[in-house]
Amino acid sequence: MSFVKKIKNKKYASQDQKNIELWDVEGILHNQTYKFDLRPIKNDSKRGLFNTKADKMVFDMKNKWVIVDIEELHTYIKEHKLNVVQLEDLILKLEWNIILPK
Repeated sequence: MSFVKKIKNKKYASQDQKNIELWDVEGILHNQTYKFDLRPIKNDSKRGLFNTKADKMVFDMKNKWVIVDIEELHTYIKEHKLNVVQLEDLILKLEWNIILPK
């Protein structure tokens, strides 16, 4: 199952938006509209940039999706001067995250 099926009123990013704004799909999740970064995990990691226009980053795990707030993630990375973070740490230390079962 695809995460995109979980959101309503989907609007897909144009190729320029994907390349410049770094989001993939916009839609409603839990009665709020967000732009989601759906890029896959590669080599056990997922890269992000501070200039993204995405609101949420989605991690596609074996039996769940983990959705993290980008602004809170960026604040956490800057405050702790990190280059690499573990998803498990983000789940525990960030206030805004959602875990959806597949």
